Amino acid sequence: MTKISPFFQRRETAALVALILLFIVLSVVRPEAFPTKDNLGIVARQFSMIATMGVGMTMAIVLAGIDLSVGSVLALSGCITALLMTKGFYVPLSILAGLVCGAFCGFINGIAIVGVRMPPFIATLGMMSIARGLTYVITGGWPITGLPESFFFLGQGMIGPLPMPVIVMLFCIIVGHIVMSNTAFGRSIYAIGGNEQAAFLSGIKINRVKISVYTLAGLLSGLAGIVMTSRLSSAQPNSGLGIELDVIAAVIIGGASFAGGEGTIVGTFIGAAFMGILRNGLVLLNVSAFWQQVVIGAVIMSAVAIDFFRTRK
Repeated sequence: MTKISPFFQRRETAALVALILLFIVLSVVRPEAFPTKDNLGIVARQFSMIATMGVGMTMAIVLAGIDLSVGSVLALSGCITALLMTKGFYVPLSILAGLVCGAFCGFINGIAIVGVRMPPFIATLGMMSIARGLTYVITGGWPITGLPESFFFLGQGMIGPLPMPVIVMLFCIIVGHIVMSNTAFGRSIYAIGGNEQAAFLSGIKINRVKISVYTLAGLLSGLAGIVMTSRLSSAQPNSGLGIELDVIAAVIIGGASFAGGEGTIVGTFIGAAFMGILRNGLVLLNVSAFWQQVVIGAVIMSAVAIDFFRTRK
């Protein structure tokens, strides 16, 4: 029997092949627009937010949970950061407040799941509504502008050839990969997602791990919201609407399973890149915005269906 290389046995390999094929197709169809340096820079900036939040979402899904509140927490953290800056607070202090806000929202999700025994879907769905509502309350539904120019470097600056949002994303991806692959905390996440009862009997502090995972997911959503606010030069109360679907799709396309216990940060990065290139390609091909939603929805459903059949098999 022919021995299959471990590389081709990895769940994220299919996502990588799909990403490469999509890149080649768009490069052939729109050679004058897609593979240019400027356009690829735009794509990288766009999917950097999805990948950053995808690190926390990967941990939640590997844990056999989910976080539907990431888009609303993104908006709330960004608006709180911007509001404090317009009130005269220092930029670092305002950023810290936005990060704390995101982490606190995630912590509440964890407490609801562990303490009240809410299903993750219900707990984070409630937080999605709460965070979005609070965003509209503190902004009155209006964008927050007049931010200090020193803040814009985080979302618009460059270090060498790399935009700052991409650097932030790569930092989160690298740290997340190390945590999931080489630490006891990461192994605990896989153990709980694979078999929670066995993890409990082996001495893993299940409640502590779950609260930590959702707190981290909220923190990374807050970070993405702050970077997005800097990139747009304003805080938009409706930012992040529907982005949770892209984040979840990136994680599932990257090889994670809703059943828990499987998934990697590298796979999520590949999935996020796939979603970013797909959206950009649809725009370059002049596909109607309405049909774009149809295509993205079909991709998400296909990814979930593949996960279902893969898990059942």
